Amino acid sequence: MKRIALLFAATLLVVSTGFAGERTNAETWTWSVNAGRLTHCLELSSSQYDDVAMACEYFSNKLLKAARSKDESSRSTLVRKAVMGNLKLMKSALDKEQYRKYVTLLNLTLHNKGFDVYLD
Repeated sequence: MKRIALLFAATLLVVSTGFAGERTNAETWTWSVNAGRLTHCLELSSSQYDDVAMACEYFSNKLLKAARSKDESSRSTLVRKAVMGNLKLMKSALDKEQYRKYVTLLNLTLHNKGFDVYLD
């Protein structure tokens, strides 16, 4: 009886560890932007807010598409295209100083989430 209980506990441990690893990977690819904080940090006007919100939504969708990619090289290409597309949209929406701040924030965030590996 003891052996069965130990076997059950070991199986439960292995299964739960496997699911925990999958959740962490999904969290890595989730990209949500707190528009209020971004508005405060970049001092956005109301007209800029709409453009920035659309650019962030575009970026989030492109990163999710990259997350679904099975091939590592295509994932790298998709992440690079998503970042470059986002920067292009932001450059047209922001002024020079705001854009400089945004690039700094984006670089830090990409590094913290581990996406800088895909941008080498």
